[in-house]
Amino acid sequence: MNFDFDAYVTAALFDRAGRASFALGDGSVRFEGGEQVEAHDGAVLSACLPATGDGVLTGGDDGRVVLSTPAGATELARVPGRWIDAVAASPDSKLIAFAAGRELHVRDPADPAFARVFTHEKSVADLAFDPKGRRIAVATYGGVSLWYARIADQKPVTLKWAGSHVTVCWSPDGKFLVSAMQENQLHGWRVADEKNMRMGGYPSKVKSLAFLSKGALMATSGANGAVCWPFAGATGPMGKQAAEIGWDESALTTRIAAAPDKTWLAAGLDDGRVWAADVTGERLVPIKSEKGSPITALALSPDAKRVAWGDEDGHAGVAEIG
Repeated sequence: MNFDFDAYVTAALFDRAGRASFALGDGSVRFEGGEQVEAHDGAVLSACLPATGDGVLTGGDDGRVVLSTPAGATELARVPGRWIDAVAASPDSKLIAFAAGRELHVRDPADPAFARVFTHEKSVADLAFDPKGRRIAVATYGGVSLWYARIADQKPVTLKWAGSHVTVCWSPDGKFLVSAMQENQLHGWRVADEKNMRMGGYPSKVKSLAFLSKGALMATSGANGAVCWPFAGATGPMGKQAAEIGWDESALTTRIAAAPDKTWLAAGLDDGRVWAADVTGERLVPIKSEKGSPITALALSPDAKRVAWGDEDGHAGVAEIG
Protein backbone atom coordinates (compact mmCIF):
# COMPACT_ATOMS: atom_id res chain seq x y z
CA MET A 1 0.00 0.00 0.00
CA ASN A 2 1.62 3.25 -1.14
CA PHE A 3 0.71 6.89 -0.54
CA ASP A 4 1.78 10.23 -2.00
CA PHE A 5 1.12 12.91 0.62
CA ASP A 6 3.01 15.76 -1.07
CA ALA A 7 4.42 16.82 2.33
CA TYR A 8 7.44 15.89 4.42
CA VAL A 9 6.71 12.79 6.52
CA THR A 10 7.63 13.70 10.11
CA ALA A 11 6.65 10.37 11.67
CA ALA A 12 5.20 6.96 10.89
CA LEU A 13 3.46 5.07 13.69
CA PHE A 14 1.56 1.88 14.40
CA ASP A 15 -1.11 1.94 17.09
CA ARG A 16 -1.54 -0.95 19.52
CA ALA A 17 -3.97 -2.63 17.10
CA GLY A 18 -1.37 -2.49 14.29
CA ARG A 19 -2.94 0.29 12.21
CA ALA A 20 -0.51 2.68 10.53
CA SER A 21 -0.61 6.48 10.61
CA PHE A 22 1.56 9.31 9.35
CA ALA A 23 2.23 12.81 10.73
CA LEU A 24 3.14 15.33 8.05
CA GLY A 25 4.89 18.62 7.50
CA ASP A 26 1.66 20.21 6.26
CA GLY A 27 0.10 19.83 9.72
CA SER A 28 -2.10 16.87 8.91
CA VAL A 29 -2.26 13.33 10.28
CA ARG A 30 -3.18 10.62 7.79
CA PHE A 31 -4.40 7.13 8.62
CA GLU A 32 -3.94 4.07 6.43
CA GLY A 33 -7.71 3.72 6.20
CA GLY A 34 -7.79 7.00 4.25
CA GLU A 35 -8.88 9.32 7.07
CA GLN A 36 -7.26 12.75 7.17
CA VAL A 37 -7.17 15.05 10.20
CA GLU A 38 -5.98 18.67 10.06
CA ALA A 39 -4.16 18.69 13.38
CA HIS A 40 -2.00 21.82 13.18
CA ASP A 41 -1.92 25.22 11.54
CA GLY A 42 1.61 24.69 10.30
CA ALA A 43 3.99 21.74 10.40
CA VAL A 44 3.95 18.70 12.67
CA LEU A 45 7.36 18.79 14.37
CA SER A 46 7.03 15.76 16.65
CA ALA A 47 4.77 12.76 17.12
CA CYS A 48 4.34 9.67 19.30
CA LEU A 49 1.69 7.18 20.36
CA PRO A 50 -0.69 8.47 23.03
CA ALA A 51 -0.74 6.75 26.42
CA THR A 52 -3.75 4.69 25.34
CA GLY A 53 -1.95 3.43 22.23
CA ASP A 54 -4.77 4.67 19.98
CA GLY A 55 -4.38 7.60 17.60
CA VAL A 56 -1.45 10.00 17.28
CA LEU A 57 -0.11 12.63 19.69
CA THR A 58 1.59 15.50 17.86
CA GLY A 59 3.39 18.76 18.56
CA GLY A 60 3.41 21.55 16.02
CA ASP A 61 5.07 24.85 15.16
CA ASP A 62 1.73 26.44 16.13
CA GLY A 63 2.51 25.81 19.82
CA ARG A 64 -0.17 23.15 20.19
CA VAL A 65 -0.21 19.53 21.39
CA VAL A 66 -2.97 17.58 19.66
CA LEU A 67 -4.46 14.10 19.89
CA SER A 68 -5.70 12.88 16.51
CA THR A 69 -7.86 9.85 15.80
CA PRO A 70 -9.72 8.93 12.60
CA ALA A 71 -12.72 10.74 14.14
CA GLY A 72 -10.94 14.09 14.51
CA ALA A 73 -8.49 16.20 16.53
CA THR A 74 -8.51 17.31 20.18
CA GLU A 75 -6.18 19.99 21.54
CA LEU A 76 -4.52 18.86 24.79
CA ALA A 77 -2.18 21.80 25.41
CA ARG A 78 -1.13 25.13 23.96
CA VAL A 79 1.98 27.27 24.47
CA PRO A 80 1.52 30.31 22.23
CA GLY A 81 4.54 31.46 20.26
CA ARG A 82 6.58 28.30 20.87
CA TRP A 83 7.46 25.30 18.76
CA ILE A 84 6.66 21.90 20.26
CA ASP A 85 9.86 20.10 19.29
CA ALA A 86 9.28 16.84 21.18
CA VAL A 87 6.35 14.92 22.65
CA ALA A 88 6.16 11.79 24.79
CA ALA A 89 3.47 9.77 26.54
CA SER A 90 3.55 7.02 29.15
CA PRO A 91 1.14 4.07 28.97
CA ASP A 92 1.90 3.34 32.64
CA SER A 93 1.44 6.75 34.29
CA LYS A 94 -0.88 8.07 31.51
CA LEU A 95 1.03 11.36 31.57
CA ILE A 96 2.12 13.33 28.52
CA ALA A 97 5.17 15.54 28.23
CA PHE A 98 6.35 18.01 25.63
CA ALA A 99 9.21 20.40 24.94
CA ALA A 100 8.70 24.09 24.22
CA GLY A 101 11.97 25.99 23.91
CA ARG A 102 13.89 25.53 27.19
CA GLU A 103 10.84 24.17 29.01
CA LEU A 104 9.66 20.66 29.74
CA HIS A 105 5.88 20.57 30.25
CA VAL A 106 4.06 17.66 31.92
CA ARG A 107 0.29 17.23 31.74
CA ASP A 108 -2.26 14.66 32.88
CA PRO A 109 -5.08 14.34 30.31
CA ALA A 110 -7.33 12.93 33.06
CA ASP A 111 -6.76 15.98 35.31
CA PRO A 112 -6.98 19.35 33.52
CA ALA A 113 -5.72 21.11 36.65
CA PHE A 114 -2.40 19.23 36.69
CA ALA A 115 0.53 20.97 35.02
CA ARG A 116 4.26 20.98 35.65
CA VAL A 117 6.90 23.12 33.95
CA PHE A 118 10.63 22.47 34.33
CA THR A 119 13.09 24.97 32.84
CA HIS A 120 16.56 24.26 31.43
CA GLU A 121 19.48 26.53 30.58
CA LYS A 122 19.40 25.46 26.94
CA SER A 123 16.71 24.34 24.52
CA VAL A 124 15.20 20.89 25.00
CA ALA A 125 15.93 18.68 21.99
CA ASP A 126 14.20 15.45 23.03
CA LEU A 127 12.53 13.74 25.98
CA ALA A 128 11.50 10.26 27.05
CA PHE A 129 9.58 8.71 29.94
CA ASP A 130 11.19 5.88 31.85
CA PRO A 131 9.41 2.50 31.54
CA LYS A 132 7.18 3.21 34.57
CA GLY A 133 6.32 6.74 33.48
CA ARG A 134 7.61 8.30 36.71
CA ARG A 135 10.76 10.03 35.47
CA ILE A 136 11.47 11.97 32.31
CA ALA A 137 14.86 12.19 30.62
CA VAL A 138 15.54 15.44 28.78
CA ALA A 139 18.26 15.79 26.15
CA THR A 140 19.80 19.24 25.97
CA TYR A 141 23.18 20.90 25.62
CA GLY A 142 25.70 19.49 28.09
CA GLY A 143 23.94 16.27 28.96
CA VAL A 144 20.65 14.69 30.00
CA SER A 145 18.46 15.88 32.90
CA LEU A 146 16.23 13.50 34.89
CA TRP A 147 13.01 14.87 36.40
CA TYR A 148 10.28 13.22 38.46
CA ALA A 149 7.19 13.82 36.39
CA ARG A 150 4.74 14.74 39.17
CA ILE A 151 6.93 16.60 41.69
CA ALA A 152 6.61 20.36 41.39
CA ASP A 153 9.71 21.68 43.18
CA GLN A 154 12.87 19.69 42.56
CA LYS A 155 16.39 19.79 41.23
CA PRO A 156 17.03 17.36 38.42
CA VAL A 157 19.70 14.72 38.35
CA THR A 158 22.03 15.83 35.56
CA LEU A 159 23.99 13.24 33.59
CA LYS A 160 26.72 15.46 32.21
CA TRP A 161 28.65 15.08 28.99
CA ALA A 162 30.00 17.96 26.93
CA GLY A 163 28.24 18.62 23.64
CA SER A 164 24.73 18.82 22.26
CA HIS A 165 22.45 15.84 23.00
CA VAL A 166 19.62 15.59 20.48
CA THR A 167 17.86 12.23 21.01
CA VAL A 168 17.32 10.24 24.21
CA CYS A 169 16.15 6.67 24.85
CA TRP A 170 15.68 4.49 27.96
CA SER A 171 16.43 0.79 27.97
CA PRO A 172 13.24 -1.25 28.57
CA ASP A 173 14.39 -2.18 32.09
CA GLY A 174 15.11 1.46 32.95
CA LYS A 175 18.72 0.73 33.90
CA PHE A 176 20.39 2.59 31.02
CA LEU A 177 19.96 5.87 29.20
CA VAL A 178 21.41 6.52 25.76
CA SER A 179 21.58 9.81 23.91
CA ALA A 180 22.53 10.57 20.33
CA MET A 181 24.70 13.64 19.98
CA GLN A 182 25.16 16.37 17.40
CA GLU A 183 28.52 14.75 16.70
CA ASN A 184 28.62 11.32 15.05
CA GLN A 185 28.37 9.41 18.32
CA LEU A 186 26.20 8.21 21.17
CA HIS A 187 26.69 8.59 24.88
CA GLY A 188 25.25 6.26 27.49
CA TRP A 189 24.84 6.09 31.26
CA ARG A 190 24.03 3.39 33.77
CA VAL A 191 21.40 5.28 35.75
CA ALA A 192 22.06 3.69 39.17
CA ASP A 193 25.65 4.93 39.50
CA GLU A 194 25.85 7.40 36.58
CA LYS A 195 28.73 5.45 35.06
CA ASN A 196 29.01 6.70 31.50
CA MET A 197 30.16 5.24 28.21
CA ARG A 198 31.11 6.58 24.81
CA MET A 199 29.65 4.79 21.82
CA GLY A 200 31.33 6.11 18.69
CA GLY A 201 32.71 5.14 15.31
CA TYR A 202 29.75 6.35 13.25
CA PRO A 203 30.27 7.78 9.76
CA SER A 204 27.23 10.08 10.09
CA LYS A 205 24.89 11.59 12.67
CA VAL A 206 22.70 9.11 14.59
CA LYS A 207 19.06 10.15 14.28
CA SER A 208 17.24 7.02 15.40
CA LEU A 209 17.54 4.53 18.31
CA ALA A 210 15.39 1.49 19.13
CA PHE A 211 15.58 -1.37 21.61
CA LEU A 212 14.60 -4.92 20.64
CA SER A 213 15.02 -8.54 21.78
CA LYS A 214 13.46 -7.69 25.17
CA GLY A 215 16.11 -5.05 25.76
CA ALA A 216 19.09 -7.25 24.95
CA LEU A 217 19.97 -5.15 21.89
CA MET A 218 19.77 -1.52 20.86
CA ALA A 219 19.82 -0.75 17.13
CA THR A 220 20.77 2.62 15.67
CA SER A 221 20.97 4.46 12.37
CA GLY A 222 23.97 6.50 11.27
CA ALA A 223 26.07 3.84 9.54
CA ASN A 224 26.07 1.71 6.38
CA GLY A 225 23.84 -0.83 8.13
CA ALA A 226 21.92 -1.18 11.38
CA VAL A 227 24.38 -0.92 14.28
CA CYS A 228 23.38 -3.25 17.14
CA TRP A 229 24.81 -2.72 20.63
CA PRO A 230 24.57 -5.50 23.26
CA PHE A 231 22.70 -4.48 26.43
CA ALA A 232 22.30 -7.83 28.21
CA GLY A 233 23.83 -8.02 31.68
CA ALA A 234 24.59 -5.49 34.40
CA THR A 235 27.17 -3.54 32.40
CA GLY A 236 25.25 -3.18 29.15
CA PRO A 237 27.52 -2.32 26.22
CA MET A 238 30.48 -1.29 28.39
CA GLY A 239 33.62 -2.85 27.01
CA LYS A 240 31.72 -4.61 24.22
CA GLN A 241 31.70 -4.18 20.46
CA ALA A 242 28.69 -3.39 18.30
CA ALA A 243 27.65 -5.55 15.35
CA GLU A 244 26.40 -4.22 12.03
CA ILE A 245 23.54 -5.82 10.10
CA GLY A 246 22.78 -5.16 6.45
CA TRP A 247 26.03 -3.37 5.64
CA ASP A 248 25.82 -1.58 2.28
CA GLU A 249 28.63 0.69 1.12
CA SER A 250 26.30 2.61 -1.20
CA ALA A 251 23.89 3.96 1.44
CA LEU A 252 23.56 5.10 5.06
CA THR A 253 20.72 4.27 7.43
CA THR A 254 18.61 7.29 8.40
CA ARG A 255 15.91 5.57 10.48
CA ILE A 256 15.62 2.41 12.59
CA ALA A 257 12.44 0.88 13.99
CA ALA A 258 11.91 -2.15 16.21
CA ALA A 259 9.40 -3.89 18.47
CA PRO A 260 10.86 -4.07 22.00
CA ASP A 261 9.92 -7.70 22.66
CA LYS A 262 10.67 -9.02 19.16
CA THR A 263 13.90 -9.87 17.33
CA TRP A 264 13.02 -7.96 14.14
CA LEU A 265 14.14 -4.49 13.17
CA ALA A 266 13.52 -2.29 10.14
CA ALA A 267 15.94 0.15 8.52
CA GLY A 268 15.30 3.11 6.20
CA LEU A 269 18.13 4.39 4.02
CA ASP A 270 19.23 7.72 2.61
CA ASP A 271 18.59 6.44 -0.91
CA GLY A 272 14.93 5.66 -0.19
CA ARG A 273 15.19 1.92 0.31
CA VAL A 274 13.74 0.04 3.31
CA TRP A 275 14.55 -3.42 4.61
CA ALA A 276 13.75 -5.57 7.64
CA ALA A 277 15.85 -8.19 9.38
CA ASP A 278 15.58 -10.83 12.08
CA VAL A 279 18.69 -10.30 14.19
CA THR A 280 18.76 -13.93 15.33
CA GLY A 281 19.45 -15.11 11.79
CA GLU A 282 20.43 -11.88 10.06
CA ARG A 283 17.94 -12.64 7.29
CA LEU A 284 17.30 -9.45 5.35
CA VAL A 285 13.91 -8.89 3.73
CA PRO A 286 13.60 -6.06 1.17
CA ILE A 287 10.54 -3.94 1.98
CA LYS A 288 11.02 -1.11 -0.52
CA SER A 289 13.63 -1.81 -3.19
CA GLU A 290 13.16 1.19 -5.47
CA LYS A 291 15.37 4.16 -4.68
CA GLY A 292 14.13 7.66 -3.96
CA SER A 293 14.30 10.43 -1.38
CA PRO A 294 15.83 9.78 2.06
CA ILE A 295 13.61 7.94 4.53
CA THR A 296 12.52 10.33 7.30
CA ALA A 297 9.99 8.17 9.17
CA LEU A 298 9.81 4.46 9.95
CA ALA A 299 7.76 2.16 12.17
CA LEU A 300 7.47 -1.56 12.88
CA SER A 301 4.11 -2.95 13.98
CA PRO A 302 3.80 -4.38 17.53
CA ASP A 303 3.73 -7.94 16.14
CA ALA A 304 6.75 -7.16 13.93
CA LYS A 305 4.88 -8.23 10.79
CA ARG A 306 4.39 -4.87 9.05
CA VAL A 307 6.55 -1.85 8.25
CA ALA A 308 5.43 1.73 7.59
CA TRP A 309 7.73 4.34 6.09
CA GLY A 310 7.77 7.87 4.73
CA ASP A 311 10.31 10.09 3.00
CA GLU A 312 11.15 13.78 2.80
CA ASP A 313 9.15 14.25 -0.42
CA GLY A 314 5.91 12.84 0.99
CA HIS A 315 6.04 9.32 -0.41
CA ALA A 316 4.96 6.71 2.11
CA GLY A 317 3.86 3.11 2.34
CA VAL A 318 2.87 0.14 4.48
CA ALA A 319 4.00 -3.39 3.67
CA GLU A 320 4.02 -6.90 5.11
CA ILE A 321 7.34 -8.50 6.04
CA GLY A 322 7.93 -11.76 4.23
